Amino acid sequence: MLEGLPPNNAAHVMRFVSDEPRARAVADLIVESFEPAEAASTAFETDDLLPGGGKAWLVEAYFGWEPDEEVVRALIAVASDEATARSATFGQTEKRDWVANSLAGLKPVLAGRFLVHGRHDRSRVKANEVAIEIEAGLAFGTGHHGTTRGCLMHFDRLLKRRRPKRVLDVGCGAGVLAIASAKVLRRTVWLGDIDPIAVTVANANARLNGVGALCRAIVSRGVENARLREAAPYDLVFANILAKPLRLLAPSLAAVISADGEAIVSGLLLADVPGLLASWRAQGFDLAERIELEGWASLRLRR
Repeated sequence: MLEGLPPNNAAHVMRFVSDEPRARAVADLIVESFEPAEAASTAFETDDLLPGGGKAWLVEAYFGWEPDEEVVRALIAVASDEATARSATFGQTEKRDWVANSLAGLKPVLAGRFLVHGRHDRSRVKANEVAIEIEAGLAFGTGHHGTTRGCLMHFDRLLKRRRPKRVLDVGCGAGVLAIASAKVLRRTVWLGDIDPIAVTVANANARLNGVGALCRAIVSRGVENARLREAAPYDLVFANILAKPLRLLAPSLAAVISADGEAIVSGLLLADVPGLLASWRAQGFDLAERIELEGWASLRLRR
């Protein structure tokens, strides 16, 4: 799942100030509602205080085209409230390193044994933690999103029962899940994403984390690329994307999972879960475990 890729020629921006819960919720929903190459959003704490107390958070959403203000305000209202939606302003972007700025205030994220962090927090990694470093300039997925953390938590729990031999990460984004797998299992992990830039970044992040030789990231929509199918069957498939593609890809993903294999899927709003489970049950999979974080559901499925 992509969490911070600036769209090509991002000339338009939407901004508003709110409290942290509303800011994070809106930023997440905007990311999930648009294609990665079309829009991206960020939320970070400022030094200003809100009227009722507490630090103000600034949300910025960047677009490669002039957005439909009515549509964007409706999304803001869904994730927060009407007053927040009305307060949003729209305009042209100025030239600045907004990705680095957006990550400056992010703290390391712990999910089970895995700690996702930036270079500035290397010293905070403990001996018993598996560190995954994501640079500000390569911020396709920082791990701060509830969907990525949910997948890492599922993986951490799964590792207490078994150690998968073949792993695939579909819609790899920054490659966080694949890097976690390669670090723990010390085996080749296959990655695929429809965005060539995401594949480049995932490979770069894998090298940064010392597992470049173990991660094979290639451009692919689902498992359409023959190289991903040839590496099957997989004992574990990650698919942290969105509800609709997860439903549509269920048959093709199920076909590359081993007889006793499992899938960890995410990018689901809570309302998406019943439909997603129906599509996967049709392929012979049942729900083994469910994790909910920040309004998002992550599921572990098994035959």
